[in-house]
Amino acid sequence: MKKPILILLLLIPGLLSAKIWQINNSEDLKAALKLSQANDQIIINKGNYKVLNLEITKPLSIKGLGFPILDAELKGEIFIVKSNDVKISGIRFVNIGETSMIDWAAVKVLESENVKVTGNDFRNCYFAVYLSSSNKCQVAKNNIKGTPKEEQTTGNGIHAWKCDDIEISDNYVEGHRDGIYFEFVTNSRIFGNYSTKNIRYGLHFMFSHQDEYYKNNFVNNGAGVAVMYSKKVKMHENIFNKNWGGSAYGILLKDITDSDIIHNHFLDNTVGIYMEGCSRMNIKQCIIEQNGIGLRIQANCDENHITINNFKANTFDLATNGSVVFNYLENNYWDKYQGYDLNKDGHGDVAYRPVSMFSTLVERMPQVMILLRSFTVTLLDKIERIIPSFTPENLKDENPQMKPNEINAIELKA
Repeated sequence: MKKPILILLLLIPGLLSAKIWQINNSEDLKAALKLSQANDQIIINKGNYKVLNLEITKPLSIKGLGFPILDAELKGEIFIVKSNDVKISGIRFVNIGETSMIDWAAVKVLESENVKVTGNDFRNCYFAVYLSSSNKCQVAKNNIKGTPKEEQTTGNGIHAWKCDDIEISDNYVEGHRDGIYFEFVTNSRIFGNYSTKNIRYGLHFMFSHQDEYYKNNFVNNGAGVAVMYSKKVKMHENIFNKNWGGSAYGILLKDITDSDIIHNHFLDNTVGIYMEGCSRMNIKQCIIEQNGIGLRIQANCDENHITINNFKANTFDLATNGSVVFNYLENNYWDKYQGYDLNKDGHGDVAYRPVSMFSTLVERMPQVMILLRSFTVTLLDKIERIIPSFTPENLKDENPQMKPNEINAIELKA
């Protein structure tokens, strides 16, 4: 018992010496950041503060009361965190400057650990939260709304570079280049976010391994999510909705391996899932419905397992650009399947080839879309399924389900 008591006694003087700073104007805030000691608390009272390039170099708790407005007047950035154990909450950040030379941000965290940015508002910020070479940080429950311009002149909502063990959760992100951007980020989690109306992607991964994102909504972005040059990524229980455009996807997977896409909902996208150069992926228990193309899997993909999914009301369920495909389909439900089940075991007795001849022709000549749903195309598709000549013969589901698989619905947030 003596050792815990001794530790407590050693901590008490530090706790008692912590000071609370009450801030009512910009000069007070600058002075408090300079004169405060480690573990002090800075309370920013309601008001409008014109501030610029404020460095935080010690552990501090900075809290706003009534959402005080910190305004950079489009001249630069606001908080630059260069210390571990910093907490920032309850503040509205506005008007971060735009430059092609420096990624100015409302809150920029540099080479720090255990920094928490929670419960803030960001408006008209070039970058809202920017994490660089920082670990064990949390960005949660923030409301982020940018002013989208051109892709080249708009920053990201939440940007993380070369980080480990970070958490991005329960944020609303709108109107940026990428809602959330990860590059060289490992062992991290993204969950409960709503990312919408971003110019490029709701979420963008580059060279980021062993991460997971789940229970997010990616709605009405230029494209929903892009995961590129990464491995061992877990993608569970997300909704990809209304991502429409000439190059829009619910999710774009490029050169990724050994990853899972389980229990997601792809609804009303140009392409639900686009795969290029992907290996050893598990796509399982997903609802893929009302997309232009449900799944587009390029010929350079291999050893991918697509099982126990429901394909419903897509214009084309599956498309590919090759005749030999080394991927596996099993136990999926296809609403276009017209086979039979004589032994009543729930599986179709005839294998289903989801790649239609017409989708193959569209891959080669997009202008033939004008013939969609014509009697001639329907007849040719039926002949092709009996005697395949244009479509890959080995890309088939040997056990198509007669009824939709039982997959729990995922809540679409408003």
